[in-house]
Amino acid sequence: MRASPSAEPDFAELRRTMVDCQIRTFGVTDHAVIARFLEVPRELFVPADQQVLAYSDLSLKVADSAPGGESRRLLTPMVLARLLQDAEVRKEDKVLDVAPGTGYSTAILAGLADRVTALDADSELKAMIKSNLAATGFGQIPVIAGPLPDGVAERAPFDLVFVNGATEGRLDRLFGQLAEGGRLITLSRAASDPDRFACHAIRFDKIAGQISSRILFDAAAPLLGAFREAPNFVF
Repeated sequence: MRASPSAEPDFAELRRTMVDCQIRTFGVTDHAVIARFLEVPRELFVPADQQVLAYSDLSLKVADSAPGGESRRLLTPMVLARLLQDAEVRKEDKVLDVAPGTGYSTAILAGLADRVTALDADSELKAMIKSNLAATGFGQIPVIAGPLPDGVAERAPFDLVFVNGATEGRLDRLFGQLAEGGRLITLSRAASDPDRFACHAIRFDKIAGQISSRILFDAAAPLLGAFREAPNFVF
């Protein structure tokens, strides 16, 4: 007897479960943020062989070797949602989305702010982001290929710079591209951290030309190699 083909996953139901069991339980209450996670099909932003895991609480690998040598991973949905809530995205904001990998965070942001630019590090990732955004109705969003710490000076200033991953430093140029009152959101990790994965989510604010910071919550995230601090030599 011939076995019947396995049923396709109900991605809409998996999306609702992700929101209810991961995002809401991690302190995310912003209705606009929750609505975006219910609307954007995350399965389209992960490799085909990982689509069944698209709504898990895993940091899924989406590129084998990005510039910097590390594999590129998406932030877990609950961490991404909490960061976006704490970024307080406004409809009038001009946003730079740094290292979106496959463009999932860009698609989320596109429904929260009117003007979004995506920046990733090489032409292959740029092509992937553009294709995924076009498939979900956001093909008009500018996607720039270039060094992550350099930002996109020609499109600055930005009200929000959103960095998708852990950083150790090298944020100065991005700070310089913030508008007055602008915010930069990232996950900060000390270079001396022995497990090299635990982070503090941090919000930086530009007020009267000065950068201030505050810790938002603890999380785990992969390091973006472009933001790795050079090692200090001890004699």
